[in-house]
Amino acid sequence: MERCILAVLLGLFVGLPASHAQGPTPDKDGWYRLFDGKSLDGWKAADEPKAFKVEDGLIVAGGTKLTHLFYVGPVQNAKFTNFELKTEVKTRPKGNSGIVFHTEFQTKGFPNKGFEFQINNTGSDKAFRTGSIYPARPLDRVVAKDDEWFECYLIVKGNKVVLKVNGETMVDTTLPQGAKTGRGLSSGTFALQGHDPGSIVYFRSLRVKSLE
Repeated sequence: MERCILAVLLGLFVGLPASHAQGPTPDKDGWYRLFDGKSLDGWKAADEPKAFKVEDGLIVAGGTKLTHLFYVGPVQNAKFTNFELKTEVKTRPKGNSGIVFHTEFQTKGFPNKGFEFQINNTGSDKAFRTGSIYPARPLDRVVAKDDEWFECYLIVKGNKVVLKVNGETMVDTTLPQGAKTGRGLSSGTFALQGHDPGSIVYFRSLRVKSLE
């Protein structure tokens, strides 16, 4: 009887697709998808889950008070240290959002851990525009347009952080690493921000590549 049960289980396992049996697999260039284009599988919303939804293959963020959507999926067990991250973004007028990195899930408020790749073309915060690092490196120049897709590209390697928008470097800097007080680089997951009731921002093609 035990042999029969084992044979059945092995048969089921062998019949699984390779990607399911082995976990997430990257493309030929080493990039993993964090968003499947269909659902929020692998993501966990904080205190305002209605701020995030999938429409027409896009993540739509915003429309409520400040809140965040955290990646909790299987890619690297949602813990990233040195990496490249790319996504395409489109903001509506007054849209404000961001990608928080080296962070961890919390139920409300701005994450206590990590830094934010700011996304804000025409929102109220004129000191931190798209391509700045909130709250560490301001940028008051508008480099992208509302209602048009633009690429956000983030590189973190050791204490070096580079932010690019449409291929143009906005910030190339170092940040505190392993800081005992205040914010510092360490490791963690990503979080997409929903900023306020009047803000709507779209994300697509969200990908990450390890630099370990």
